[in-house]
Amino acid sequence: MRERMTGRVGRIISGSFNALIDAVENAAPETIMEQAIREIDEAVDDVRTELTQTVANKHLANSRLMQINQKLDDLAGKIELAVAENRDDLAETAISQQLDMEAQVPVLEHQIAELSDAEKELEGYITALQAKKREMRDELTLYKKSQSQATAVDAATSSSSSVETKISRAESAFDRVMGNATGMGSTTPIDRKSSAQMSELEDMARHNRVKERLAALKKKQGL
Repeated sequence: MRERMTGRVGRIISGSFNALIDAVENAAPETIMEQAIREIDEAVDDVRTELTQTVANKHLANSRLMQINQKLDDLAGKIELAVAENRDDLAETAISQQLDMEAQVPVLEHQIAELSDAEKELEGYITALQAKKREMRDELTLYKKSQSQATAVDAATSSSSSVETKISRAESAFDRVMGNATGMGSTTPIDRKSSAQMSELEDMARHNRVKERLAALKKKQGL
């Protein structure tokens, strides 16, 4: 979705006044330019909506990361206490939780970094689109001043359907920048026996990591 949005915003920014007028030579230039400016407004609104969602997701990811770090600190103290009291069963349970949470930390950190980049990118799109809108308004004002009344009346006879068709063909009318394009690729079924074996192997590896961490903690405490 990001590549599609980048391409669309890029076409809006790179589009020129003269190219747009040439592409719809049978239509009223003022009407086309005003429509294009309105569609830039729509594009800005769409980007702002995406920006709001991005900021919200970043806040949620940051909050979750803080919660995990606080829980890890709490578990560390409890694990040390359990080891000191020779409660290996309690220590192993806490270590298991610790491993689960530690696995989430790099994922959340990566997500936060990506969302920060997306936030800056979207803010840049808004700035660029607003600048393009000002530029188009200035060019439209100059164009109106330079055209004769006869040309304006003749150009106004073009039908709206013809206008829309020519704008689409020229890719100079700007569609909505954002969409709700999300999705996950379908997964390929795997052999059930292999899946069960891999799951068992992962459980063994995990149990081993728990034992290793418990042994290290005991060694640290001189037990």
